[in-house]
Amino acid sequence: MRIEKMTIHKIEMPLKSPFVTAFNTVNNRSLLIVELESANGVVGWGECSAFDAPWYTEETTDTCLYMMKEFLIPEMSGVNEFDHPEELSGIFNRYRGHHMAKSCLETALWDVYAKSEGRPLAEVLGGTRRELEVGIAIGMQTHLDDLLFKIEEALQSGYKRIKLKMKPGEDLDVLAAVRSRFPKAPLMADANSSYRLEDLEHLKEMDQFNLLMIEQPLGARDFVEHAELQKVLETPICLDESITSFEAAQTAVAIGSCEIIAIKHSRVGGLMQAKRIHDYCQKHNVNVWAGGMIESGIGKAHNIALASLAGFEIPGDITASTRYWEQDIIMPEIKMENGKVVVPDTPGIGYEVNRELLERYTVDKMSF
Repeated sequence: MRIEKMTIHKIEMPLKSPFVTAFNTVNNRSLLIVELESANGVVGWGECSAFDAPWYTEETTDTCLYMMKEFLIPEMSGVNEFDHPEELSGIFNRYRGHHMAKSCLETALWDVYAKSEGRPLAEVLGGTRRELEVGIAIGMQTHLDDLLFKIEEALQSGYKRIKLKMKPGEDLDVLAAVRSRFPKAPLMADANSSYRLEDLEHLKEMDQFNLLMIEQPLGARDFVEHAELQKVLETPICLDESITSFEAAQTAVAIGSCEIIAIKHSRVGGLMQAKRIHDYCQKHNVNVWAGGMIESGIGKAHNIALASLAGFEIPGDITASTRYWEQDIIMPEIKMENGKVVVPDTPGIGYEVNRELLERYTVDKMSF
């Protein structure tokens, strides 16, 4: 594969409704969409999932844009030919961190590669699942009745797992009300690092709610205190923000920081690193699931391909296009039926980009 042209589309997509977490409220989604065109005319697409401000990771939309323009794209431009997307990891290794910027370009190259091979990306990655059970993340609500309504709506729509955002002061009473209303619903709670180890006794009270997991209750870079907490919790801990690399996953597994890992390819540097973590967790009997980042259909399509791997047995955050957007930028839009999403069987990510919509949402564009 020889890449002839690289284009970054900076877009702004309005959400259908605000998404509220312990630390931030998202109303509009800024995304960087990368378009790679090979010498033989094959076009691949990738997406940068960083947010406007560094509340989830250190990276932001603007830092990723700077990193790609000043360092990563010049490195790619210096390569005459790629035999396989895995080669990109070695090229980017000279630059520390900046995983979301790297992932944006790496996933686009995977799309080019799969299309050049005439194979679905899921198949190229080694995926075996043809349909995926999916879950949904529901942000914090101002009124409890609104939350209960959204949960009921999600369950009636067929979602197989409900993730609730929580934080100190908005947790036990909310969980009690939800569990009382939905005694058998597959619930999990996501704390986004809003607790401390001194909250241990408080967190132990969550065991009564029969949760699938508590996601990232403690520090975003912590392993040691999570291991201490997991020893006394019956509820499995899932690490999310802490898993920034394959090495981080190794550490978490080695010291018993969690029983479950949420794998987000954008957070760990791309599909290759995400697959390495998946394979390692399978070998060590640690459950994994595919987390979401309020992506457009491009990012979600890569997530679908990754989640087709055998180890992703827990329903992931792979919602229908209509979950966040009035109209997505891919064709056809991603549909969820009976709590499942079908893995595309056409070459590459399996979706076409709606260029008219892409242009409508674009606020800046640059080619290299």
